Amino acid sequence: MKIFITGLPLEVGEDELTAVFGDFGQVKSLRIIKDRETGQSRGFGFVEMPVEEEAKEAIKRMNGGDYNGNRIKVAEAQEKPNTGGAGGGGFKRNNRTEKAIN
Repeated sequence: MKIFITGLPLEVGEDELTAVFGDFGQVKSLRIIKDRETGQSRGFGFVEMPVEEEAKEAIKRMNGGDYNGNRIKVAEAQEKPNTGGAGGGGFKRNNRTEKAIN
């Protein structure tokens, strides 16, 4: 089961958070999301636990709790819906047509 955590203190590292969730069971993977430019934590992340019962217990016991002075929210991660469209952004052409000069 994949778990979403938000409200993490910026100084919390992946090793520390892995140990905290490890108190509830095996942690398959853990990732704190970081800013691309600064490398600083963005205050949220994901934990994957292979045993659903252990993951649900972690959610139940940690959600709304105080973690180093921050109130954290812990919930089952929702899959991002695939809208099927192409990615946004990028270069847009100028819609004006150029007139040929004769």
